[in-house]
Amino acid sequence: MSRPADPAPRRRRWPLFLPAALVVVLALAWSALWFYAADRAKAEITTWRERESAAGRVQDCTSQSVGGYPFSIEVRCDGGTLELKGMPGLRLQMPSVLAAVQVYDPKLVIAEFTGPLDISEPGRPPGYTVNWTLGQASVRGQPFGLERVSLVLEAPSVRNPASAGNDTLFRAQHLELHGRPAAGSTRNDLLIETALRLTAAVADKLHPLAAKPIDADVDTVLRGGVDLTPKPWPVRLREWQARGGELEIVKARVQQEEVIAVGAGNLKLTPRGGLDGNLQVTVVGIEKVLKMFDIERIMSEGQIGATINALDRLIPGLGGIARQNTPGLVAALGQRTTLEGKPAVAFPVRFADGTIFLGPFQVGQVEPLF
Repeated sequence: MSRPADPAPRRRRWPLFLPAALVVVLALAWSALWFYAADRAKAEITTWRERESAAGRVQDCTSQSVGGYPFSIEVRCDGGTLELKGMPGLRLQMPSVLAAVQVYDPKLVIAEFTGPLDISEPGRPPGYTVNWTLGQASVRGQPFGLERVSLVLEAPSVRNPASAGNDTLFRAQHLELHGRPAAGSTRNDLLIETALRLTAAVADKLHPLAAKPIDADVDTVLRGGVDLTPKPWPVRLREWQARGGELEIVKARVQQEEVIAVGAGNLKLTPRGGLDGNLQVTVVGIEKVLKMFDIERIMSEGQIGATINALDRLIPGLGGIARQNTPGLVAALGQRTTLEGKPAVAFPVRFADGTIFLGPFQVGQVEPLF
């Protein structure tokens, strides 16, 4: 008689549910972590505002919310204001700011803000209104150990609402500003690298020379640190000068139509607030620059004017020929060279306690800054 076959072993089904259970556990743990981080963010914002307020920088929102689940912490501030205490005070107000921090990269803060930004003295109507089509900023690092700060504005503009025509003082297609501590910088000796990019900038209300679009690319190193304590600009500049403050222009390139200028050098302030320093400048289209700045007239009235007038006394009419001899002025100004494959002239620009020298000629004066 044959034995009955052994029954088939029952399959264990719990391993089938193990991956799903692990996903649920991880989701619950991640959710708990996110809500903990969100609560910490609220507490940190409150502490930060109290600390800023004690330093004279009062920040507030009409309404504030925290979201961004599951991968980021997003803080939205509607009706945001920043009031800087000082003499005089300053108040900034904009409709909305959205700041986001990725949970897996908490050192990077990315913000997007909606214009316009109204700038005014407390209790007074806006003195300036800044607007843009897209505004973004990013900060990397901890509050007391910033590694990089960036600001990008698309189609920025600055208006003066107090003027009769609500005049646009400045506009551009694109603006970028980046800053970071330079190599060798310490807490007691802060060096800041900055990079400014401007595309198609126009400021005809500020100066006729800026009536046509200008592209600019400027890299600098600021020595002497930055004091964010609210105070009047003359006081701030006087303290910066006392700390040995200096602005090194590592490289600057400015272009307006066919005119191209590049330069580098150092600028600082004297004890009385006069601008002091030297720049080495190379220009393509120097003849147009001379006409824009009316350098020929300035030179004829300044140091070179004495020589030209002497020529007139020797031979009547000879001075007029010299006045119209732009190539001669160019030759006296600097040396012929090339820039970006085009004929150019290289010459020094010197500031001596506010007095401006273009090459060997004194051409103007800058009032003391404090």
